[in-house]
Amino acid sequence: MEAAGEAAAAAAEELRAPAAFVAPLQPGMAAAVVLPERLQRREAERQQGVERQRQKKEAQAVKEEQSEFFVAAFAREREAVEALLAAGPLEEAAARLQGLQKLLTESVRFLAPYEVRQGQEAVARLQGDLAARRQQLQPKKKFAFRALKREAAAGSEPRAAAPARPAPAAPAPGHGPAEGEPGGPPLCGFSGAEGEELELGPAELLQRDVVLAGLRGCRVRLRGNANTLRVRDCRGCTVLCGPVSTSALVDGCSDCLLMLACQQLRTHRTRDSRFYVQVTSRAVIEDCATLSFAPYAWSYPGIERDFESSGLDRNRNNWNLVDDFDWLATDKPSPNWSLIPEQERISCWD
Repeated sequence: MEAAGEAAAAAAEELRAPAAFVAPLQPGMAAAVVLPERLQRREAERQQGVERQRQKKEAQAVKEEQSEFFVAAFAREREAVEALLAAGPLEEAAARLQGLQKLLTESVRFLAPYEVRQGQEAVARLQGDLAARRQQLQPKKKFAFRALKREAAAGSEPRAAAPARPAPAAPAPGHGPAEGEPGGPPLCGFSGAEGEELELGPAELLQRDVVLAGLRGCRVRLRGNANTLRVRDCRGCTVLCGPVSTSALVDGCSDCLLMLACQQLRTHRTRDSRFYVQVTSRAVIEDCATLSFAPYAWSYPGIERDFESSGLDRNRNNWNLVDDFDWLATDKPSPNWSLIPEQERISCWD
């Protein structure tokens, strides 16, 4: 009986052993289930990181390829323009130069800031060379000051006519042609005027290089299609300008209101001014403060014809995209420019 009881107890112990053996493994089994989930999550995160890096490298490679293509194409077109300026038809040079400007405009989105600046400087230099060549080829008899000298020589015999000499000053300090680059020939525009209403029309502006310099408290209306526009050292002025085929440069101005339509807008050393712009590339500012921007809003009879003549795309306007060369931070906006709120924009200009 005792032997039978011991056998029964041993059998019962064997039956209990698996239960005792399984019970401690249950937490371990749960851990074994949780651990692969963590590993899977980490692996998924790792793969996502690898994919992001791969996409970033591919995007960088595409960007570098685009940049290399631009540099080669830009250099080729620049050399062609230089050759035409040296000994070719100026109209063809102007057309190729406009194409060069368009190439730069369309490539800005993938170029480094220094590449954009180099391209802009090259285009500006070629535009200056084109303006100089046009002035060289212009018949000298069209210069007003030479005509005045001939009149003075013709009237020098009778001494009584001498008191009339101050008459040339009648075209006030600002009604003569404005000066171009230092030492260069006079260009189309105004300089030195104060508190005046100044205006040029389509026939006077057509594909001309226009300069406004040293104006004080003036209102300028330029109705027509100019080739380039330069606004220098102006204070408290309003400038309303029709479409400009290539570039507009604003330099050393303050307290001005400017209405500009162009391919490229560059602004240097300018303060407390408002811009209403139609620009196909990104506007560039440097050494500027308290500038504000809004879309182009001027109209006059014949403006659609002038836009067609200029080659500007009215459906493309980057008025709110401004590159500040003095502000390199990408995570914070530049404090040197802002957008004009809609309720503060001027709607009536006449």
